[in-house]
Amino acid sequence: MSGARVMEAAQAAALVRSGDTVAISGVVSLLSTEAVLRALQERFADTGEPAGLTVICPCRTGWSVVGETTGLEHLAAPGMVKTLIASSYNVRDTPTLMASVMDGRIATYVLPMGVMYRWLRECAARSPGLLTHVGLNTYFDPDGGDVRVHPSVPPLDLLQRMEIDGEPCMLLRSKRIDVAIVRGSVADEHGNISLEDEPISGSVRHLAMAARTSGGRVIAVVKRIVAAGSLHPRNVEIPGIWVDAVVVDADAIQTQLGDEPAFTGAKREAPMPQPMALDQQKIIVRRAAMELQARDIVNLGVGMGSQLPSVLAEEGALGDITFSVEHGALGGIPAMGVPGQTGAFGAHFNPDAIVDAADLMDFYHGGGLDATLLGFAQIDGQGSVNVGRFDGNIRGPGGFVDITYRTRKVLLCGTLNSGGLQVRVDRSSTGTPILHIEREGRHRKLLANLEQVNLHGPSAFERGTHVRVITERCVFALDDHGLVLIEVAPGIDIDTQIRPHLEFALRVSPDCKAMDARLFSSEPMGLQLPARPETLN
Repeated sequence: MSGARVMEAAQAAALVRSGDTVAISGVVSLLSTEAVLRALQERFADTGEPAGLTVICPCRTGWSVVGETTGLEHLAAPGMVKTLIASSYNVRDTPTLMASVMDGRIATYVLPMGVMYRWLRECAARSPGLLTHVGLNTYFDPDGGDVRVHPSVPPLDLLQRMEIDGEPCMLLRSKRIDVAIVRGSVADEHGNISLEDEPISGSVRHLAMAARTSGGRVIAVVKRIVAAGSLHPRNVEIPGIWVDAVVVDADAIQTQLGDEPAFTGAKREAPMPQPMALDQQKIIVRRAAMELQARDIVNLGVGMGSQLPSVLAEEGALGDITFSVEHGALGGIPAMGVPGQTGAFGAHFNPDAIVDAADLMDFYHGGGLDATLLGFAQIDGQGSVNVGRFDGNIRGPGGFVDITYRTRKVLLCGTLNSGGLQVRVDRSSTGTPILHIEREGRHRKLLANLEQVNLHGPSAFERGTHVRVITERCVFALDDHGLVLIEVAPGIDIDTQIRPHLEFALRVSPDCKAMDARLFSSEPMGLQLPARPETLN
């Protein structure tokens, strides 16, 4: 093997030195590098090395398995990690690590996912850094924001606000990467790495390049070795000349749900999304679908929005939309929209293309998306949104900041209150639907103050973003004064069932109208997405 050599996971773990900056691939269970992370855990337990690591993980790697340790939880021993930079966190999946994060024992910083992917590409080029407008006026902006998890840790010295030609922007300075730990499907005998069995690419090429151009080391975990010359050059994601070590892990998983050839195009079939029961989720997703046009490119986030394929399939409109998830798949049906596939977020059945995450984020940041359906934890009267830090927990925004920055339509989907909300739809004697709130949710979501800002409402309005906050009982629009009520469900009283659940003054549009009665029908709506005007640029 001319480019790399095959070694055991323990040997590869020995390539990581105390004080190194280590970039690790992975999106929950996708592109996981379990064999090497486990070996690092075992080495530290035996020797106390490597210690004081700076870990960079554009998304997060790790998932919940009873009685097992996965992902970044392998690095949770005190003293092993000094600094952690990622876009998302989960206390359920990494409880020991998160305990150290939340009390400041690990200096932890939260950056937007797409910014991180594009930044790592700049690290690979050894440029001064990534210059971006994405995240201005949010928590990511040093002018009023804070990317630290705990106030006792120092500010992130890589990030600064600046002006170019009088316009504000931010510079995220490049950083040396000492080790990249990445995942592939197969390696040939020269160390060339293919991702042929993986649902996403996760910018593993850029992680590897960043380590190589820094003079660092690249460790690749694969499932098998194939003969030299047997990989088509177009299928090589990481050239062997960049790879130092190949670790063969025959038990490496494609997703925590098992292997699915339709995620990669190895076969062309997919389960059809099934109709949803008529409940608050279906009402909300149906209403969001009414904002779309045929031929739209639509991003779906975790949560209610991921059920859009079910609504469109029931209406016979599934083929009218091109779906996109920020991890790289384009076309086909997002796995999250299919029952039983929630553990494979990021993958698509029958994708038309699997684009590198950094390249897709160029498209997102540039305004290529037509619409996105996203959840929300908190929204204030200005239309600013928090998804990253609430109820004492840090989740991180993941790709939320990136997705919402220049997308034309931002459709925020969620119940007005959370925690036990129950609704029922009845019919009047004339057949008109009536929405009943049988039990209110325990937690307010429309608040006077946010714990963190991940979308700045006034800035979104200035950019011309079409924002809708869609709930089971009402719809809000964003205008130059903030949120304004524009639609109310039949049977809902504004003064007793909406106004008391807002911590800010409710503004009601003079043109406020009833939500479409078809939203509350147990039968298909008869939805037809309007055609987009044909334009030539």
